[in-house]
Amino acid sequence: MAVRERKAFPASLKWIGPVGSGGGRMSSTDLAFRQKMRGPGREVWGRLLLLAPAVLLLGLFGVSVVQLIASSFVDEGRLSLALYTDFFSRADYRDILFRTIRVSLLVAALCVVIGYPIAYAMWRYKGNRSHLMILIILPWLVSIVVRTYGWMVILGPKGLINEFLAWAGLIERPVRMMFNTTGVVIGLVHILIPFMIISILSVMLHLDRRLEEASASLGARSYHTFFRVTLPLTVPGIITGTMLVYLMSTGAIVTPILLGGVRDRMMGTQMYQEVIQTFNFPKASMLAFLLLLAGLAVVLPLQALERKLSRFMDQKGS
Repeated sequence: MAVRERKAFPASLKWIGPVGSGGGRMSSTDLAFRQKMRGPGREVWGRLLLLAPAVLLLGLFGVSVVQLIASSFVDEGRLSLALYTDFFSRADYRDILFRTIRVSLLVAALCVVIGYPIAYAMWRYKGNRSHLMILIILPWLVSIVVRTYGWMVILGPKGLINEFLAWAGLIERPVRMMFNTTGVVIGLVHILIPFMIISILSVMLHLDRRLEEASASLGARSYHTFFRVTLPLTVPGIITGTMLVYLMSTGAIVTPILLGGVRDRMMGTQMYQEVIQTFNFPKASMLAFLLLLAGLAVVLPLQALERKLSRFMDQKGS
């Protein structure tokens, strides 16, 4: 078989080097820049660009917090603790602070009691879980004001609950469930319970079901498996949900205003009154700082507990 002679490559089509942005030969500067961008420096610059928005956001947040705290220690242009001494010297202000903490803890506890079985049932559900998740998230599409007004219709003297109790012959006069702490707790639980359900469910979805199968194969009953295997492994989700619900409850404004009474004010409503009605911004800053401390007093121990539990579970697993 005859060997086909290889043709010479035209000189006009020979490689003339990397092409620059102008279409000609790339200069040594362009080559150095491209090699630099391909090296480890490119990764560093990429990380810096990604961190820039976060640093800017944290900087703005930090400046606002510092300004908020500083304004609470200023009285008539000079440093003073007059706002704090006046707050703690009045019994009604102390009641507002302690009521806020008490209601927030109660709301968080009720969300755990109600939300955990719902999250557990969703985890056990063998069908399409996304439909159930839509039902959990759907209330978020409705304004908090609208949902709170809905509870005013349900809890009112002529609401659905009182009408049903009167029809059943259980009460002779309407039960007062509005303009008090009871109404605030009910409204906050309804609004914040999705955060608890999602926090717990997100942890459950990462559990290994083989742990339960191993427990059952060793002769443990279902409730033993739940309390000794499933529940301890889902404690991080409970802690996360508790922190979210507690912090949102302490700063709630709309629900305490509409469902709470004048005698059952919370810190959020008091801050709203100081800003909107009396324009006393230093006093509102003082209330916000106290609310921040009240939140940290609960969140920091919960975070420490979560870290200890995670280390304990890691040591136990190893």
